Amino acid sequence: MSMLVVHHRVRDFEAWKPAFDEHEASRREHGAVRHWVYRTVGDPNDVVVALEFRSEKDAREFVEDPSLREAMERAGVEGEPDIHFREQVEAVAY
Repeated sequence: MSMLVVHHRVRDFEAWKPAFDEHEASRREHGAVRHWVYRTVGDPNDVVVALEFRSEKDAREFVEDPSLREAMERAGVEGEPDIHFREQVEAVAY
């Protein structure tokens, strides 16, 4: 599995979230299997999204899909997102 981590600022989290949800079909088509959404305590418009994909190739193809840029613009993403590709090394539950 491969992880795509996106950090960005949005104009309004409450407006951003429905637009994010509407883009789920595209994420699934590109091999996403689950996601997490985080926001900074004290600043709800500072958002981090982590998406798990079957492979790094799938994650990279998703990032290159023009529909992602369009969805981000509609959702009110401000500036350029900070995008990272990660691979899981360990997972421990407590």
